[in-house]
Amino acid sequence: MSVGRTIKSYFFWTYERGSFHYDVMVTLILAFIFLTPLVWNYGDHPQESKLRRSEIRVQVGENNSLVYEVPATQVRVNGPASIETQLQSGIQAVSGQVTMDRYEQVKDPGGRITAYRVWAHR
Repeated sequence: MSVGRTIKSYFFWTYERGSFHYDVMVTLILAFIFLTPLVWNYGDHPQESKLRRSEIRVQVGENNSLVYEVPATQVRVNGPASIETQLQSGIQAVSGQVTMDRYEQVKDPGGRITAYRVWAHR
């Protein structure tokens, strides 16, 4: 059998299941599927959150408490109102009347405050 004829039969998938050439084709297909992502960037990685910098995230915490993440850009540390008051007003704009239990600062690896995590309940 000539090389050209063998390649043509591979292309048109003419070999019977269980034959040597069939197994070679299946092996090549599986190698392509599993090995190409290691050397070829398909660009299908998970994307970062697309939230705007001013958006407040809300999650349900333990005991049905609400956990808010307020971006630091919404809080003025040296402003006329206290941090608690600013956090409370930002959260109430999103969820209505809630009672703040506690809050903590969320910092990046450089030590800069990026957000405030607030635990609250209704």
